[in-house]
Amino acid sequence: MTFLKTAALAAATLALTVGSATANEFPSQPVEVVTHASAGGGTDTTARTMLIRARRELGTDAFVQIKKGGGGTVAMSYVSGKPADGHTLMAITPTHLITMARGRAPIKLEDIKGVVRSTDDPIILVVNKSSGITSFDDLKEVSKQAPIKWGGTQAGGIDHIAAITFSNKSGVKIAYVPFDGGGAMITNLMGGNIQAAGLNYGEAVDGIESGDFIPLGVMATKRLSALPDTPTLAELGVEDVNFSTVRGIVVMAETPEERVAALEEKLLKAMNHGTYQAYLEGIGLDPSSIGGSDEWDAQIRSMYDNIYQTLGDLGLRK
Repeated sequence: MTFLKTAALAAATLALTVGSATANEFPSQPVEVVTHASAGGGTDTTARTMLIRARRELGTDAFVQIKKGGGGTVAMSYVSGKPADGHTLMAITPTHLITMARGRAPIKLEDIKGVVRSTDDPIILVVNKSSGITSFDDLKEVSKQAPIKWGGTQAGGIDHIAAITFSNKSGVKIAYVPFDGGGAMITNLMGGNIQAAGLNYGEAVDGIESGDFIPLGVMATKRLSALPDTPTLAELGVEDVNFSTVRGIVVMAETPEERVAALEEKLLKAMNHGTYQAYLEGIGLDPSSIGGSDEWDAQIRSMYDNIYQTLGDLGLRK
């Protein structure tokens, strides 16, 4: 073989090697995180804060893509129409699961795979001190005389589903009272117009610290570090009632496993950085809010099962 032929062959081999390496690099283009909510809201702010450090970890640009409408249907349609290559992520909340369970989504639960959980703010069962209820046993006894007036947001939303699921599994009779928003609900709980409600820690903390609200149980698998003396519902004998104002990242299920693993590693590292941790602390959460792929994916499916069952009980599922 002549020198020129040998050089040409070596150059061709090098080009193929470099080209193959480039093709296998991930991510090889900007990463978009698709949200369903307005700019400035909790989901949007959480995603943007995560991406501050994630850009460095991913080694590429990353941005939020807002696709509002239809309880997440517009976002789900958009993501399902993109290549399942790990460059298009979707930030989901219980809203997406409710839309799926009602048969109104363009995708099904089995079409998505959890990557990381970014916030987990469990619902806390609280009662007004003036109700005379001081324990879970009191709550059950009082409900035998008349249903507990339980406040929440709109019918068919996560507050409603959590309340009815709790009632069905605990035997506590409730009368659900919907309000236009969380502010009105808290005002009426404080004023004694309702006896109980499911609140996030940030909503409940002022009332708990003042002594006006009594926390009876947490709708989570473990106690909150901020309320170490408040048991989980499972500890009270009410199993599988786990509801949170939860946000996290998913991809389409056919995304290659190695890319899901790479995203999980890099996003977890980004969220364990001080920038994101300061954000969590500022909204009353701690590092336990963050979860990896297995934990988050299992939580998604557990929440969906409860949502699906309760919507059926309420006659709100196709």
